[in-house]
Amino acid sequence: MDKKLLKKLQARHEQRLTELRGEIESGEVREADLEAVQEEIDGLVGELKDIKDELDEGTDEPVTDPADNEGRSADNSDDVDPQVDDSETDTKENRAGMISQQQRDGLLGNIKKGMEARNALSKKQKEQQVRKAFANYIVGNISESEARALGIETGNGSVTVPEVIASEVITYAQEENLLRKYGTVIPTKGDVKYPILVKKAEANVNKKERTADITETAIEFDEILLNPAEFDALATVTKKLLKMSGVPVEDIVVEELKKAYVRKEINYMFNGDDTGNENPGALAKKAVAFEKPLDLTAAGAGQKLYDALIEFKNTPVTEVMKKGRFIINRAALTAIEKMKTDDGFPLLRPFTQAEGGIGYQLVGYPVDWTDAADKKGEPDTPVLYFGDFSAFKIQEVIGALEIQKLVEKFSGKNQIGFQIYNLLDGQLVYSAFEPAVYRYEITKPVGG
Repeated sequence: MDKKLLKKLQARHEQRLTELRGEIESGEVREADLEAVQEEIDGLVGELKDIKDELDEGTDEPVTDPADNEGRSADNSDDVDPQVDDSETDTKENRAGMISQQQRDGLLGNIKKGMEARNALSKKQKEQQVRKAFANYIVGNISESEARALGIETGNGSVTVPEVIASEVITYAQEENLLRKYGTVIPTKGDVKYPILVKKAEANVNKKERTADITETAIEFDEILLNPAEFDALATVTKKLLKMSGVPVEDIVVEELKKAYVRKEINYMFNGDDTGNENPGALAKKAVAFEKPLDLTAAGAGQKLYDALIEFKNTPVTEVMKKGRFIINRAALTAIEKMKTDDGFPLLRPFTQAEGGIGYQLVGYPVDWTDAADKKGEPDTPVLYFGDFSAFKIQEVIGALEIQKLVEKFSGKNQIGFQIYNLLDGQLVYSAFEPAVYRYEITKPVGG
């Protein structure tokens, strides 16, 4: 509905509530009218709330209520003489068919709540307020005490990223980091090791009547501990950009925060090669290598690649194949898009029922691509991963995401730095008997 019409309807409903308040205060509402008046008040209050929600969409400023300055409340809206006994008054009013003092207070209280709701901040407005306060504190526009008053947690030179921004950062990470998208996230409340048991047991079968005890079967256990690592990322923003009018500072800060954080997280999970912060369970290290040298420039390469991909996707056990998908790098995507089998069919087929729109299938399985799958230092080497990526376990410490402002360090460049800190671990976890993910790096045959 048009906002002008909504405001007119809002004014009309508030006018009616004001009229009802006057009628109740002057004693015009009788006991026989109580139910109808109550229903009308509830209906008006409900509609006012819906109107406020619609008007709040697309605006950052709370709407003010002109009637709120009248100084009325449910507690002092009636001028009752404190010397008069309430029970005696109620009895007289009821005898005359009038409502009791308690009933009057209830009606007036509902009207007051309905009128005051217009001033209350919606959930969206509260989130925007916190978002703006966080960014303003980070860039030095407000003091630490002002930030705390607005719900921002600070201390020791750092500030905890509010939940509204942390969730935005993580949502962005899920969109950009395919291991977050398809892996298993395990939130924990502290910096503790999270154990994961991997086992394989053999069962017995016996068609005849048993004449002896059941034979013990061997069970293999492997305990893997997800141990959150401390890692940080660095984002810088120019002072010129922060001081430009018309550019929301919170959008700039949050955008740079998201990019810096996700870059670090993706490298940790895919490669795990940061000095002093190595990740033995990173995808590139833990996925099982599939060996099939292939010259993609040779004649008939399309059919040979197709045959190799069939072998590749058939390598995992059945349980993994049922949940399988491909994650490939750009070089692999480019190579596959060019390839056709000998009968002229492209290797990459449209998958029209994919989540979020049209996707692609590769030898019958869904496929995603990301530059994070590149081989370090060799982005032109085609790399493909296949398997059940839910076996990639991510432990995330709740409330650990923090940011520290670095002013002096980058002052010579007229920049402000943001150092992002988090506690996180992500590892590919599987039984040695049932590898969950395989890696195919397409290289030329030796001497080819």
